[in-house]
Amino acid sequence: MKYLHTMVRISDVDASLAFYRDKLGLEEVRRIDNEQGRFTLIFLAPPGQPDAQIELTHNWDPEAYGEGRNFGHLAYEVDDIYALCASLQAKGVTINRPPRDGRMAFIRSPDNISIELLQKGGAKEPAEPWKSMANVGKW
Repeated sequence: MKYLHTMVRISDVDASLAFYRDKLGLEEVRRIDNEQGRFTLIFLAPPGQPDAQIELTHNWDPEAYGEGRNFGHLAYEVDDIYALCASLQAKGVTINRPPRDGRMAFIRSPDNISIELLQKGGAKEPAEPWKSMANVGKW
């Protein structure tokens, strides 16, 4: 078996691309517009990792998807969890579970998909402002 991708349904293509591409740094790998099925599939991956894809599925007819928490979460290994969290926060992303332990943080997409960020290698030394920060909302 080979991992192919994880699919999440999205309600707003522009908001989702602004999050996954512009803020999180994923790159669009391919896109499929299916007029007969009335949907668009957008595949994104981290730079240099085309095999680690997420498929954003946009159904053209409006549909409420609910919380998304039952999905679980996406997880990405990151080079510097503190720097990424600071960058995301500066771009308006809420850090729902700050990296207090220097190892793990959670954020949410515009469609409330929970995303886990894990420090590459061992945990970083706990540091402010993260180690004193409380959780915000659900993660």
